[in-house]
Amino acid sequence: MPTTGDATADRVLLALLTMQRESWEQGILGQALLDLGLDEAAVLVADAAVTRQRPDGRLGEPAGSVGAVNGAACGEVVAHAAHRTGDRRYAVALDAQLDWLTLRAPRASDGTLFHLLDGRQVWADTVYMVVPLLALTGRTEAAAAQVAGHRRRLYDTRTGLYAARWDEDQGEPDRPGPWGTGNGWVVAGIARALRLAPDWPGDVRAELAGHVEEVLTACLAYRGADGLFPDVLDEPDAFREANTAQLLGYAALTGVAGGWLSRSWYDVGADLLAAAARRVDAYGRVTGVSGAPDFERPGTSPEAQACHLLGHAALRRAGAALSAG
Repeated sequence: MPTTGDATADRVLLALLTMQRESWEQGILGQALLDLGLDEAAVLVADAAVTRQRPDGRLGEPAGSVGAVNGAACGEVVAHAAHRTGDRRYAVALDAQLDWLTLRAPRASDGTLFHLLDGRQVWADTVYMVVPLLALTGRTEAAAAQVAGHRRRLYDTRTGLYAARWDEDQGEPDRPGPWGTGNGWVVAGIARALRLAPDWPGDVRAELAGHVEEVLTACLAYRGADGLFPDVLDEPDAFREANTAQLLGYAALTGVAGGWLSRSWYDVGADLLAAAARRVDAYGRVTGVSGAPDFERPGTSPEAQACHLLGHAALRRAGAALSAG
């Protein structure tokens, strides 16, 4: 088995590798392997995503899947495999995914992507699924446009938080509550995009960085004494959920490592990850997260496993950046 050099992270990775995964979970696994420097394992993840590519270009999707955008999360690891192996199969698969994402996936009249094939809904999750890949492949204007479209529909300027889902036909939120994981997907997606693409048009990079800090700050107001958050941030009686802390910690530490968040965010990010790490059980499972497969009650999920590893790698990068700077 590939090793991270850390015993707890190795247990988390082993648990992740045994879990049945959906397309976005396969993609975020690949991203975690890349961030940990486990390149060969990342190629194997890419190979599986390409094997399950739909004829329309969506990576990692089983037959019958109605996910419109989740396969794009596999794009980064497929791009890595194309570069590392020189195998045209990966390049062709990536081109097909990008063609679907930029030209043929269902979207609103302003170009904002719908999350599903069978409904006209905009989800906070989509920001993580598509914005980093668009940035990685030089489509920074398109990446910024997706953030803007999701922000117009889901972001509440009064609270600084994102609703989970928007119904385009009704012109209102379909799930208005500020789901913690949804807010985490937004800030983590933007943070990853800023890391993958250093060059953005005009002052877009600074604006996106500022928006991440706004949302992080707003989320922290709902953090409890245990260091974690309610599953729905403004519902104190909701169960205490751990993956929100991992996603927020990853975003904060990525910002510190990239120099677009102040060093004061290092301690915040490290403390968020430490709080979530207390939920790791003897088998390496991150427990008490918004649980697969329906994400409506506490459990475990491949994405939470991967977010632990992403946070672990971001903590290393941020620490190195501070030591060097």
